[in-house]
Amino acid sequence: MSDSSPTDLVAETFEAQRDRLRAIAYRVLGSHADAEDAVQEAWLRLSRQDPATIYNLAGWLTTVVGRISLDVLRSRQAHPKASYEDRLPELIVTVDDDPAPEDHVAHADSVGLALLVVLESLGPGERLAFVLHDLFAVPFNEIAQILGKSVEATRMLASRARRKVQATERPAAAGREQREVVEAFLAAARHGDFEGLLRVLDPEVKLTVHTPNGMIVTLGATKVATGAQLGAGAAARGRTVLVNGLPGIVSWREDGTPLSVISITVVDGRVAEITVVTDPARLATAHLPEPG
Repeated sequence: MSDSSPTDLVAETFEAQRDRLRAIAYRVLGSHADAEDAVQEAWLRLSRQDPATIYNLAGWLTTVVGRISLDVLRSRQAHPKASYEDRLPELIVTVDDDPAPEDHVAHADSVGLALLVVLESLGPGERLAFVLHDLFAVPFNEIAQILGKSVEATRMLASRARRKVQATERPAAAGREQREVVEAFLAAARHGDFEGLLRVLDPEVKLTVHTPNGMIVTLGATKVATGAQLGAGAAARGRTVLVNGLPGIVSWREDGTPLSVISITVVDGRVAEITVVTDPARLATAHLPEPG
């Protein structure tokens, strides 16, 4: 006969659900810290609840984490400027060893992180409905209870969110093709080949640089090509990596401290977007490989 008390069983069940709850909260909120807070708050609420009144503990926890996450999203919407920096997706940097196609499964989580940028364009209800239903297969009737809406209205929210995600998501090139385009871009930058840069850059390419003083955005192939020539030295000293699932480069200063993390998005055989992080505070929070 088991000596476990009802409280012990509830704690065990919660721990078994913790990773799933954290994954849900992270996909909804885009922040590991906020996700941890949401899961911890769910545990506190559970500890104040009579277990005998909960029919389906896993479903109850999903509902609670969903409601907590929804409150956080609505709070952010009311105070967007104050929370913007906290909502920047974390940098997930892994060494790019040119894995075989079947090995790309290992990068599934980091690739999924790119979705967080797209999710930022959704309203709180749309985001929650899409994440819970499309990513975690939570039934619409349960999501409707969280949102306080009808099942049909919840379906419509998820459908609208799905269309926005599909319209915003860029078709990713095959891994090898991506690398070839990125290598051509880097070679042109390192050799000061302005015409070569223009050939590999999309005419409407977007360069975003995250600095300690804020974000700087440059649009257009000519301006970006000029900047790429000026910044070629950092790329030349860098190491090829995957940044949130995208091809990229990490570069270091001579003293070994990180200088920048660059990620490159390739669409239809051209560089469509370049993101550069030079902010030491953000670089300090990223788990970067050793200089190679």
